[in-house]
Amino acid sequence: MSNLWRSAAALAAMTGWLTAGASAPSVTECFEGSDFIVNAALAREHGMSRDAFLARLEEDFMVIQAFPPELRWFAKDADDERLLLEAARDVFDAPAAPEDHRARFLAVCFARASL
Repeated sequence: MSNLWRSAAALAAMTGWLTAGASAPSVTECFEGSDFIVNAALAREHGMSRDAFLARLEEDFMVIQAFPPELRWFAKDADDERLLLEAARDVFDAPAAPEDHRARFLAVCFARASL
């Protein structure tokens, strides 16, 4: 399967999580989340493994959950966590340029913000 098709499939999967119960991120949060995804792609390019990155992200989610949602950055609920996790998986499963990953993340995030 080509990278384009994999990316399209990943975008479709991420878009599937746009549920009415999901929190609506702000434009600022979408851009901050896209910075995170760019950094994930840069980590991949510098040799970080998929398993190591995703394990660290899961650990970070557990730490973040100790804070009230209003004090959390982006990952305020399970839907936010899934969005970041799937975008990070896409970085490793369908490698592309960091800015391509940013664009895909922003498209999904902005769609979610408009719900």
